[in-house]
Amino acid sequence: MATDSKEATATAAGPTLNYRGRRQMAMAKLSDAAVDRALKSLPGWTRDGDFITKEFRFRTFLGGIRFVDKVALIAEAQEHHPDIHVVWTTVTLKIQTHDEGGITKWDVDLAGEIEKRVLAAKKPAR
Repeated sequence: MATDSKEATATAAGPTLNYRGRRQMAMAKLSDAAVDRALKSLPGWTRDGDFITKEFRFRTFLGGIRFVDKVALIAEAQEHHPDIHVVWTTVTLKIQTHDEGGITKWDVDLAGEIEKRVLAAKKPAR
């Protein structure tokens, strides 16, 4: 049976189910220029191919693991999960929208939320 190209496009761009069975809209990959603009507002984040990435350093191994735990809570809340690589006191995060095969606004938003919470945790107590 032949498929109408408009119907196929609409279906491909329509909602998909995430790992929790919730409907989620597809996200378009950002252009190179849009990624470059977004990275200007994310200190320390860089582009590595189809990922945005940042390395975080901690005084102790457990400090890095506590950070990973905080990132996990943010990722679960957003239902978007970064690649996390831990080597002793260094944690590297790599983010991309795997379903889109590249960087989307969702990735930039996740990095921004991680930055917001990391910076909030570093503020001195009053």
